[in-house]
Amino acid sequence: GMPHKVYCGRTGRVFDVGKRAIGVIFNKRVRTTVLPKRLHVRFEHLRKSRCHEEFLRRIRDNDKKKAEAKKQGKKINVKRQPAGPAEGHIVELGKTKVEILNPKPWIQVY
Repeated sequence: GMPHKVYCGRTGRVFDVGKRAIGVIFNKRVRTTVLPKRLHVRFEHLRKSRCHEEFLRRIRDNDKKKAEAKKQGKKINVKRQPAGPAEGHIVELGKTKVEILNPKPWIQVY
């Protein structure tokens, strides 16, 4: 049937396939523990997770890069690198004036 709002947007694993519903194992957090919950949900309320597609695409691309490097006799690093800091640049003012913002003076009102 229709899943409860707690399970909306959750990722689970299929453990049973029936005629009209699919059995899915979800993790539900109850206070400090995480409980695996088994639900039978109609297939209209489910969609396949796409989180694994980018990983598989990266593996295919890395294999191609390794094959090209092997043909050329080079060694290649296919590890992901974190994005470094942004490049420095100079801000041009043009016709605009610099506006200096100061806090308003504090006045004690009795």
